[in-house]
Amino acid sequence: MAKRGSNIYKRKDGRFEGRVAVGFNENGKIKYKSVYARTLSEVKEKMAEVHSIKGSTSISAIKITVKDIAYEWLSSAKLRVKESSYANYENIVFKHILPVLGREHITSLTTQKLNDFIHYKLNSGRLNRSGGLSAKSVRDIMTVYRSIEAYAVREYGIKQTFFTMPKTEKKQTDVLNSAERKRLENYLIHNPSNTNTAVLLCLFTGLRIGELCGLKWGDIDFENGTLSVSRTVQRINKHGKSEVVIGSPKSKTSVRIVPIPEFLLTILKRKRKDNNIFLITGISKPTEPRTMQNRFKTILRVCGIRDVNFHLLRHTYATVCIENGFDPKTLSELLGHSDASITLNRYVHSSMQLKKDYVNRLQLTA
Repeated sequence: MAKRGSNIYKRKDGRFEGRVAVGFNENGKIKYKSVYARTLSEVKEKMAEVHSIKGSTSISAIKITVKDIAYEWLSSAKLRVKESSYANYENIVFKHILPVLGREHITSLTTQKLNDFIHYKLNSGRLNRSGGLSAKSVRDIMTVYRSIEAYAVREYGIKQTFFTMPKTEKKQTDVLNSAERKRLENYLIHNPSNTNTAVLLCLFTGLRIGELCGLKWGDIDFENGTLSVSRTVQRINKHGKSEVVIGSPKSKTSVRIVPIPEFLLTILKRKRKDNNIFLITGISKPTEPRTMQNRFKTILRVCGIRDVNFHLLRHTYATVCIENGFDPKTLSELLGHSDASITLNRYVHSSMQLKKDYVNRLQLTA
Protein backbone atom coordinates (compact mmCIF):
# COMPACT_ATOMS: atom_id res chain seq x y z
CA MET A 1 0.00 0.00 0.00
CA ALA A 2 1.27 3.49 -0.83
CA LYS A 3 1.34 5.80 2.17
CA ARG A 4 -0.63 9.04 1.93
CA GLY A 5 0.51 11.19 4.85
CA SER A 6 0.50 10.12 8.49
CA ASN A 7 -1.35 6.77 8.94
CA ILE A 8 -3.34 7.10 5.70
CA TYR A 9 -2.74 4.59 2.90
CA LYS A 10 -3.98 3.95 -0.64
CA ARG A 11 -4.87 0.27 -0.97
CA LYS A 12 -4.49 -1.84 -4.11
CA ASP A 13 -8.28 -2.06 -4.40
CA GLY A 14 -8.43 1.75 -4.75
CA ARG A 15 -9.78 2.46 -1.29
CA PHE A 16 -8.09 4.58 1.36
CA GLU A 17 -7.27 3.08 4.75
CA GLY A 18 -6.79 5.24 7.82
CA ARG A 19 -5.30 3.93 11.07
CA VAL A 20 -6.16 5.59 14.39
CA ALA A 21 -4.54 4.75 17.72
CA VAL A 22 -7.31 3.75 20.14
CA GLY A 23 -5.50 2.46 23.22
CA PHE A 24 -3.00 -0.14 24.41
CA ASN A 25 -2.80 -3.92 24.64
CA GLU A 26 -1.83 -5.94 27.72
CA ASN A 27 1.86 -5.26 27.01
CA GLY A 28 1.35 -1.52 26.94
CA LYS A 29 1.79 -1.34 23.16
CA ILE A 30 -0.35 0.98 21.12
CA LYS A 31 -3.41 -0.49 19.34
CA TYR A 32 -4.87 0.86 16.09
CA LYS A 33 -8.32 0.86 14.51
CA SER A 34 -8.58 0.94 10.72
CA VAL A 35 -11.30 2.76 8.77
CA TYR A 36 -11.88 2.58 5.02
CA ALA A 37 -13.36 4.89 2.37
CA ARG A 38 -13.33 5.51 -1.36
CA THR A 39 -12.02 9.08 -1.09
CA LEU A 40 -9.33 10.76 0.98
CA SER A 41 -11.80 13.27 2.46
CA GLU A 42 -14.17 10.49 3.56
CA VAL A 43 -11.44 8.51 5.31
CA LYS A 44 -10.32 11.68 7.13
CA GLU A 45 -13.90 12.22 8.34
CA LYS A 46 -14.09 8.64 9.62
CA MET A 47 -10.73 9.01 11.36
CA ALA A 48 -11.96 12.20 13.03
CA GLU A 49 -15.02 10.32 14.32
CA VAL A 50 -12.82 7.63 15.86
CA HIS A 51 -10.63 10.31 17.44
CA SER A 52 -13.69 11.89 19.04
CA ILE A 53 -15.14 8.72 20.58
CA LYS A 54 -12.08 6.71 21.66
CA GLY A 55 -11.41 6.30 25.36
CA SER A 56 -8.32 6.62 27.48
CA THR A 57 -6.35 4.27 29.70
CA SER A 58 -4.78 4.49 33.13
CA ILE A 59 -1.49 6.34 33.44
CA SER A 60 0.23 3.35 35.00
CA ALA A 61 -0.51 1.20 31.93
CA ILE A 62 0.93 3.68 29.44
CA LYS A 63 4.22 2.72 27.84
CA ILE A 64 3.75 4.80 24.74
CA THR A 65 6.84 6.44 23.26
CA VAL A 66 7.20 10.01 22.07
CA LYS A 67 7.44 8.58 18.55
CA ASP A 68 4.09 6.81 18.84
CA ILE A 69 2.25 9.77 20.30
CA ALA A 70 3.90 12.15 17.81
CA TYR A 71 2.62 10.00 14.92
CA GLU A 72 -0.84 10.00 16.44
CA TRP A 73 -0.76 13.77 16.97
CA LEU A 74 0.39 14.34 13.39
CA SER A 75 -2.45 12.14 12.15
CA SER A 76 -4.90 14.28 14.10
CA ALA A 77 -3.28 17.56 13.04
CA LYS A 78 -3.46 16.61 9.36
CA LEU A 79 -7.25 16.66 9.60
CA ARG A 80 -7.46 20.26 10.79
CA VAL A 81 -4.49 22.38 9.60
CA LYS A 82 -3.33 23.76 6.27
CA GLU A 83 -0.93 21.71 4.18
CA SER A 84 1.89 24.19 4.77
CA SER A 85 1.38 24.10 8.55
CA TYR A 86 1.34 20.31 8.55
CA ALA A 87 4.55 20.20 6.51
CA ASN A 88 6.21 22.47 9.07
CA TYR A 89 5.01 20.28 11.96
CA GLU A 90 6.25 17.16 10.20
CA ASN A 91 9.65 18.73 9.53
CA ILE A 92 10.10 19.68 13.20
CA VAL A 93 8.96 16.28 14.46
CA PHE A 94 11.12 14.15 12.19
CA LYS A 95 14.23 16.32 12.06
CA HIS A 96 14.42 17.63 15.62
CA ILE A 97 12.17 15.87 18.13
CA LEU A 98 12.21 12.19 17.21
CA PRO A 99 15.98 11.77 16.64
CA VAL A 100 16.59 12.74 20.29
CA LEU A 101 13.36 11.97 22.16
CA GLY A 102 11.58 9.48 19.89
CA ARG A 103 12.39 6.31 21.87
CA GLU A 104 11.62 7.84 25.27
CA HIS A 105 8.35 6.90 26.97
CA ILE A 106 6.43 10.15 27.12
CA THR A 107 5.58 9.54 30.79
CA SER A 108 9.30 9.32 31.62
CA LEU A 109 10.14 12.79 30.28
CA THR A 110 10.66 15.02 33.28
CA THR A 111 11.04 18.77 33.32
CA GLN A 112 14.78 18.34 33.75
CA LYS A 113 15.07 16.02 30.73
CA LEU A 114 13.18 18.47 28.55
CA ASN A 115 15.27 21.40 29.78
CA ASP A 116 18.39 19.34 28.93
CA PHE A 117 16.95 18.80 25.43
CA ILE A 118 16.42 22.56 25.08
CA HIS A 119 20.03 23.28 26.13
CA TYR A 120 21.27 20.68 23.64
CA LYS A 121 19.34 22.30 20.80
CA LEU A 122 20.59 25.76 21.77
CA ASN A 123 24.21 24.57 21.84
CA SER A 124 24.41 21.80 19.22
CA GLY A 125 21.04 21.61 17.52
CA ARG A 126 21.86 22.49 13.91
CA LEU A 127 21.29 19.63 11.51
CA ASN A 128 24.69 20.20 9.88
CA ARG A 129 26.30 19.97 13.33
CA SER A 130 27.86 23.40 12.98
CA GLY A 131 26.52 24.78 16.24
CA GLY A 132 23.31 25.62 18.06
CA LEU A 133 19.91 26.82 16.93
CA SER A 134 18.54 30.26 17.66
CA ALA A 135 16.27 30.71 20.66
CA LYS A 136 13.35 31.34 18.30
CA SER A 137 13.95 28.07 16.42
CA VAL A 138 14.11 26.14 19.69
CA ARG A 139 10.91 27.83 20.87
CA ASP A 140 9.23 26.67 17.66
CA ILE A 141 10.41 23.10 18.31
CA MET A 142 9.20 23.13 21.89
CA THR A 143 5.87 24.65 20.89
CA VAL A 144 5.30 21.60 18.68
CA TYR A 145 6.41 19.28 21.50
CA ARG A 146 4.03 21.07 23.87
CA SER A 147 1.17 20.38 21.44
CA ILE A 148 2.16 16.70 21.23
CA GLU A 149 2.26 16.46 25.02
CA ALA A 150 -1.05 18.32 25.36
CA TYR A 151 -2.57 15.75 23.02
CA ALA A 152 -1.27 12.95 25.27
CA VAL A 153 -2.62 14.75 28.36
CA ARG A 154 -6.03 15.13 26.77
CA GLU A 155 -6.29 11.65 25.23
CA TYR A 156 -4.51 9.48 27.80
CA GLY A 157 -4.42 11.52 30.97
CA ILE A 158 -0.64 11.69 31.33
CA LYS A 159 0.87 14.32 33.61
CA GLN A 160 1.90 17.60 32.00
CA THR A 161 5.52 18.74 32.34
CA PHE A 162 6.64 22.34 32.86
CA PHE A 163 9.82 23.07 30.96
CA THR A 164 11.39 26.50 30.46
CA MET A 165 11.04 28.10 27.06
CA PRO A 166 14.26 29.80 25.87
CA LYS A 167 14.12 33.57 26.06
CA THR A 168 14.17 35.52 22.83
CA GLU A 169 14.97 39.18 22.45
CA LYS A 170 12.47 41.23 20.54
CA LYS A 171 14.15 42.74 17.50
CA GLN A 172 13.20 46.13 16.16
CA THR A 173 12.49 45.44 12.51
CA ASP A 174 13.91 48.01 10.13
CA VAL A 175 12.07 49.84 7.34
CA LEU A 176 13.14 51.65 4.20
CA ASN A 177 13.87 55.30 4.92
CA SER A 178 12.42 58.11 2.79
CA ALA A 179 15.50 58.38 0.55
CA GLU A 180 15.51 54.63 -0.12
CA ARG A 181 11.78 54.63 -0.82
CA LYS A 182 12.19 57.49 -3.30
CA ARG A 183 14.99 55.73 -5.21
CA LEU A 184 13.06 52.47 -5.27
CA GLU A 185 9.79 54.08 -6.38
CA ASN A 186 11.48 56.05 -9.20
CA TYR A 187 13.20 52.94 -10.52
CA LEU A 188 10.04 50.82 -10.41
CA ILE A 189 7.89 53.45 -12.14
CA HIS A 190 10.42 54.13 -14.91
CA ASN A 191 11.10 50.43 -15.52
CA PRO A 192 7.57 48.98 -15.58
CA SER A 193 8.24 45.24 -16.02
CA ASN A 194 5.81 42.76 -14.51
CA THR A 195 8.15 42.13 -11.60
CA ASN A 196 8.79 45.82 -10.94
CA THR A 197 5.09 46.63 -11.07
CA ALA A 198 4.43 43.82 -8.61
CA VAL A 199 7.05 45.19 -6.18
CA LEU A 200 5.51 48.65 -6.50
CA LEU A 201 2.09 47.15 -5.78
CA CYS A 202 3.42 45.50 -2.63
CA LEU A 203 5.04 48.75 -1.50
CA PHE A 204 1.64 50.47 -1.66
CA THR A 205 -0.67 47.67 -0.47
CA GLY A 206 1.43 45.76 2.08
CA LEU A 207 0.78 42.34 0.55
CA ARG A 208 2.77 39.36 1.79
CA ILE A 209 5.14 37.91 -0.80
CA GLY A 210 3.09 34.72 -1.14
CA GLU A 211 -0.10 36.74 -1.63
CA LEU A 212 1.63 38.82 -4.29
CA CYS A 213 2.82 35.71 -6.14
CA GLY A 214 -0.73 34.33 -6.07
CA LEU A 215 -2.34 37.49 -7.45
CA LYS A 216 -4.20 37.16 -10.76
CA TRP A 217 -5.47 39.97 -12.96
CA GLY A 218 -9.00 38.82 -12.18
CA ASP A 219 -8.38 39.69 -8.52
CA ILE A 220 -8.15 43.39 -9.41
CA ASP A 221 -11.44 45.31 -9.51
CA PHE A 222 -10.58 48.19 -11.83
CA GLU A 223 -14.02 49.75 -11.47
CA ASN A 224 -13.81 50.05 -7.68
CA GLY A 225 -10.03 50.39 -7.46
CA THR A 226 -9.42 47.38 -5.18
CA LEU A 227 -7.74 43.99 -5.18
CA SER A 228 -8.91 40.78 -3.51
CA VAL A 229 -6.52 38.58 -1.56
CA SER A 230 -7.81 35.01 -1.86
CA ARG A 231 -4.77 32.78 -2.40
CA THR A 232 -1.10 32.45 -1.56
CA VAL A 233 1.85 30.67 -3.14
CA GLN A 234 4.33 28.79 -0.94
CA ARG A 235 7.21 26.36 -1.27
CA ILE A 236 6.86 23.68 1.38
CA ASN A 237 8.98 20.67 2.34
CA LYS A 238 7.23 17.29 2.28
CA HIS A 239 9.05 14.06 3.08
CA GLY A 240 12.44 15.54 2.22
CA LYS A 241 11.31 17.15 -1.03
CA SER A 242 10.09 20.67 -1.63
CA GLU A 243 7.21 21.69 -3.88
CA VAL A 244 5.31 24.85 -4.74
CA VAL A 245 1.66 24.89 -3.66
CA ILE A 246 -1.16 27.35 -4.16
CA GLY A 247 -3.41 27.56 -1.13
CA SER A 248 -5.58 29.81 0.97
CA PRO A 249 -4.08 32.84 2.74
CA LYS A 250 -2.46 32.69 6.18
CA SER A 251 -5.70 33.10 8.16
CA LYS A 252 -9.38 34.02 7.77
CA THR A 253 -8.60 37.70 8.27
CA SER A 254 -5.94 37.47 5.56
CA VAL A 255 -8.75 37.01 3.02
CA ARG A 256 -9.49 40.66 2.38
CA ILE A 257 -10.11 43.50 -0.07
CA VAL A 258 -7.40 46.17 -0.30
CA PRO A 259 -7.81 49.57 -1.99
CA ILE A 260 -5.21 50.49 -4.62
CA PRO A 261 -3.86 54.09 -4.89
CA GLU A 262 -5.16 55.83 -8.03
CA PHE A 263 -1.73 56.40 -9.60
CA LEU A 264 -0.96 52.69 -9.31
CA LEU A 265 -4.36 51.70 -10.67
CA THR A 266 -3.57 53.76 -13.79
CA ILE A 267 -0.30 51.84 -14.26
CA LEU A 268 -2.07 48.51 -13.83
CA LYS A 269 -4.75 49.40 -16.39
CA ARG A 270 -2.05 49.80 -19.04
CA LYS A 271 -0.74 46.29 -18.33
CA ARG A 272 -4.08 44.54 -17.84
CA LYS A 273 -4.39 40.94 -19.12
CA ASP A 274 -6.92 38.08 -18.99
CA ASN A 275 -8.45 37.37 -15.59
CA ASN A 276 -6.84 33.95 -15.14
CA ILE A 277 -3.31 35.22 -15.84
CA PHE A 278 -0.96 35.72 -12.88
CA LEU A 279 0.17 39.32 -12.54
CA ILE A 280 3.89 38.61 -12.11
CA THR A 281 4.46 35.86 -14.66
CA GLY A 282 1.99 36.99 -17.34
CA ILE A 283 0.92 33.36 -17.82
CA SER A 284 -1.41 30.88 -16.08
CA LYS A 285 1.38 29.60 -13.81
CA PRO A 286 2.60 31.61 -10.77
CA THR A 287 6.13 32.47 -9.78
CA GLU A 288 7.31 31.27 -6.39
CA PRO A 289 8.31 33.48 -3.45
CA ARG A 290 11.96 32.39 -3.57
CA THR A 291 12.25 33.59 -7.18
CA MET A 292 10.54 36.86 -6.29
CA GLN A 293 12.88 37.35 -3.36
CA ASN A 294 15.92 36.92 -5.62
CA ARG A 295 14.55 39.40 -8.16
CA PHE A 296 13.95 41.90 -5.38
CA LYS A 297 17.58 41.56 -4.27
CA THR A 298 18.66 42.41 -7.82
CA ILE A 299 16.44 45.50 -7.84
CA LEU A 300 17.98 46.68 -4.57
CA ARG A 301 21.51 46.35 -6.02
CA VAL A 302 20.55 48.27 -9.13
CA CYS A 303 19.03 51.04 -6.97
CA GLY A 304 22.03 51.16 -4.65
CA ILE A 305 19.89 50.23 -1.65
CA ARG A 306 21.17 48.05 1.20
CA ASP A 307 20.32 44.35 1.17
CA VAL A 308 17.00 43.76 2.95
CA ASN A 309 14.31 41.08 2.97
CA PHE A 310 11.21 41.42 0.78
CA HIS A 311 9.02 41.41 3.89
CA LEU A 312 10.53 44.79 4.78
CA LEU A 313 8.18 46.30 2.18
CA ARG A 314 5.23 45.24 4.33
CA HIS A 315 6.76 46.84 7.42
CA THR A 316 7.51 49.98 5.41
CA TYR A 317 3.93 50.17 4.14
CA ALA A 318 2.55 49.90 7.68
CA THR A 319 4.90 52.57 9.02
CA VAL A 320 4.16 54.99 6.17
CA CYS A 321 0.42 54.47 6.71
CA ILE A 322 0.72 55.40 10.40
CA GLU A 323 2.84 58.44 9.51
CA ASN A 324 0.03 59.53 7.18
CA GLY A 325 -2.60 59.31 9.89
CA PHE A 326 -4.12 55.85 9.38
CA ASP A 327 -5.83 54.58 12.50
CA PRO A 328 -4.57 51.20 13.81
CA LYS A 329 -7.87 49.39 13.23
CA THR A 330 -8.02 50.36 9.56
CA LEU A 331 -4.38 49.45 9.03
CA SER A 332 -4.91 46.13 10.78
CA GLU A 333 -7.67 45.23 8.34
CA LEU A 334 -5.59 46.35 5.35
CA LEU A 335 -2.77 44.06 6.45
CA GLY A 336 -5.09 41.16 7.22
CA HIS A 337 -4.36 40.96 10.94
CA SER A 338 -6.82 39.54 13.44
CA ASP A 339 -5.99 42.19 16.05
CA ALA A 340 -4.75 45.79 15.86
CA SER A 341 -2.19 45.06 18.60
CA ILE A 342 -0.36 42.73 16.19
CA THR A 343 -0.10 45.57 13.72
CA LEU A 344 1.22 48.05 16.26
CA ASN A 345 3.67 45.67 17.95
CA ARG A 346 5.16 44.03 14.88
CA TYR A 347 4.76 46.33 11.92
CA VAL A 348 4.72 49.95 13.01
CA HIS A 349 8.09 51.62 13.51
CA SER A 350 8.17 55.28 14.41
CA SER A 351 10.98 57.21 12.69
CA MET A 352 13.13 59.74 14.50
CA GLN A 353 11.77 62.48 12.25
CA LEU A 354 8.21 61.61 13.22
CA LYS A 355 9.19 61.67 16.90
CA LYS A 356 10.75 65.12 16.43
CA ASP A 357 7.62 66.37 14.65
CA TYR A 358 5.48 65.23 17.56
CA VAL A 359 7.81 66.68 20.18
CA ASN A 360 7.98 70.04 18.38
CA ARG A 361 4.22 70.37 18.82
CA LEU A 362 4.79 70.76 22.55
CA GLN A 363 4.62 74.41 23.60
CA LEU A 364 4.99 76.40 26.79
CA THR A 365 1.69 77.15 28.44
CA ALA A 366 0.70 80.82 28.22
